[in-house]
Amino acid sequence: MVAWDLQERIKKLVLDRRLGSGDPLPTEQELMELLGASRNSVREALKALQAMGIVEIRHGFGTYVGPMSLAPMIEGLTFRTVAGHYRGEDSLLQLLELREAVESGPISRLAGRIPAPDLVELDALVDRMEREAAQGAGLAETDRAFHATLYRGLDNVLLSEVLEAFWDAFHRVRTDLGGVAQDPQVTCRQHREILDAVRSGDAAGAEQAIRKHFGNIRTRLSTTTPQGPHRGHNERV
Repeated sequence: MVAWDLQERIKKLVLDRRLGSGDPLPTEQELMELLGASRNSVREALKALQAMGIVEIRHGFGTYVGPMSLAPMIEGLTFRTVAGHYRGEDSLLQLLELREAVESGPISRLAGRIPAPDLVELDALVDRMEREAAQGAGLAETDRAFHATLYRGLDNVLLSEVLEAFWDAFHRVRTDLGGVAQDPQVTCRQHREILDAVRSGDAAGAEQAIRKHFGNIRTRLSTTTPQGPHRGHNERV
């Protein structure tokens, strides 16, 4: 039995039994009997599925359904983007366009629909961002919290995970952006414009504001030149 087929059969077992993250899988011996496969084949299939986050092997305890997170996608996307950038490709711009498409698509649905508690939280985050800008501090974490809170109102867990994945991938390679960084005061103003638009129910204005938010990054990317892979092997990008 080919390895890919064995992996698919284990995934089907998870689906057929309606197993969720953290639920135990049959033992290695049981899988061998259920699938008619050798011990080595089962182990290799489980290792491959673990790399995808589909199963979790807890040595000495057994095998469980994994978190099924998007972490493997983030790693692959980040590496592909950096590798392409070093080859002189416009992979950073492509990644930006993907993130922009994911964020600008649902923004109009949020206009006038964000719950009052979330609006209060978004106001507080923009206020914090403005304080950080005035102090010369970095805005990245507050910026990230703003976007996560903004789309939380759609109550779409998968969308939230995809947005987080693109955020992680893009900001792990942000040090490769060329040009002059955007004035933090401008960043704050753009977030305030996004918030004002969704609060007032202006769907077109909300989409325009979120696209404007990416404008400066797009300009910087247009002047970016590849940098050599000079970081240490264990240094995050």
